[in-house]
Amino acid sequence: MATPLTRKGPVTVRMFAQRFSSTPRGARLARRLALHQLDEWGVPYGSGLSDTAGTVVAEFAANAVTHGRVPGRDCELALLYVPRILLRIDVSDTRGERWPAAGEPGPLDEGGRGLLLVEALVSRWEAFDRVPVGKTVRAELDLGA
Repeated sequence: MATPLTRKGPVTVRMFAQRFSSTPRGARLARRLALHQLDEWGVPYGSGLSDTAGTVVAEFAANAVTHGRVPGRDCELALLYVPRILLRIDVSDTRGERWPAAGEPGPLDEGGRGLLLVEALVSRWEAFDRVPVGKTVRAELDLGA
């Protein structure tokens, strides 16, 4: 038998989704939109959660427009925020055959450190198939209760 939740007051789930162009400008816009939306939801610019979310969105969006770009197809940012419980960040692209992997880059590699940074900042992250085409990269931050 399930145990009832004991919380003071209702839990409000906030959701946001926006498509952006698969360009560097689109990736910058995704980050700005995410930070603006979080601020609207009461997560102020410059707070720890805002800064972490901005870093994660920037990395995922940059990867989407660099490695997941399909000409003529957009990427998508989705946020799910449950105050004091969870922030979920999804970035989707339409290229399903190229999957992200956090690994140790070589000492002379110019890239490959972004997902290591994401891994250090979030509670968990994963990539999965997106229906009907592409993939979604998701990060979740547990905010405590």
